[in-house]
Amino acid sequence: MTVFYSDTYTVPLPEGHRFPMHKYRMLREALQQEDVVPSGEFRESPPIEREALHIAHDPEYVRAFCEGTIDARAVRRIGIPWSEAFVRRTLASVGGTLAASRVALEEGIAGNIAGGTHHAFREHGEGYCVFNDIGVAALTLLAEGGVERIAVVDLDVHQGNGTAALLGEDPRVFTLSVHGAANYPFVKVPSTLDVPLPDNTDDAAYLAHLEQVLPQVFAFDPDIIFYQGGVDPLECDVLGRLSLTHAGLAERDRRVIEGAHRRAVPLVLTLGGGYARPIEETVRAHVNTYRVAAEIKGAGAKVGD
Repeated sequence: MTVFYSDTYTVPLPEGHRFPMHKYRMLREALQQEDVVPSGEFRESPPIEREALHIAHDPEYVRAFCEGTIDARAVRRIGIPWSEAFVRRTLASVGGTLAASRVALEEGIAGNIAGGTHHAFREHGEGYCVFNDIGVAALTLLAEGGVERIAVVDLDVHQGNGTAALLGEDPRVFTLSVHGAANYPFVKVPSTLDVPLPDNTDDAAYLAHLEQVLPQVFAFDPDIIFYQGGVDPLECDVLGRLSLTHAGLAERDRRVIEGAHRRAVPLVLTLGGGYARPIEETVRAHVNTYRVAAEIKGAGAKVGD
């Protein structure tokens, strides 16, 4: 299974910043050490060209962020301080998802150990998201004519407002968001299908809701699925407010990945959120997503508890 990664994914942040930037490095190391994704299956994420972002984002916004002239208020809205390293990280993250989508069309599944920046809108970013990697990749594939229908399965605990704004009204795209009803963002942008869940939703209730809505995604008959497998529904996540266990998250992943595999629909894995304390719990949950994918693809790995 091809997985895209870049050392640029980890950039310095001010001490005490709540975004767990180091989880990307930790995840790659864990995937290699546990032989879930062998070293030879990692590929360097190619930075996307600035002009390629214009398919989903305002050219002036792209220029201002990349050149460092972006307004301070816009930077505060994103939530991560601007730096040249942050620009490199952002371009590599979007490029990694686009590259993974091309590989998935050939090989059936591929991943990006970043991405899932679903709070990025056409003219601004927010919620730690600058450019919308899934939006850019989806619109690029559609423009190239290689696919005609795309589904986005967003199971991050926070509603995919930016993705919905970019893709939600496009009849060629089906956007599903299963999220915490009372959680950020507090003003939701309608997806094709939204499933708002109450605080403290547990494994059984979550999986029951997912079982009801996944058939609608597959009935759309997509040519490719982007899976935003955020692990912030985990009960120990400080920003999640739901109560899923590691086993529940792994079963969630299995239902999505196995459903796509059984129907021979190419699948792209993106990371999404995860803010557990300790951060090792977030990494463990992300590793399990890839364990599930590896098992289904035939690598023989088994999902941990």
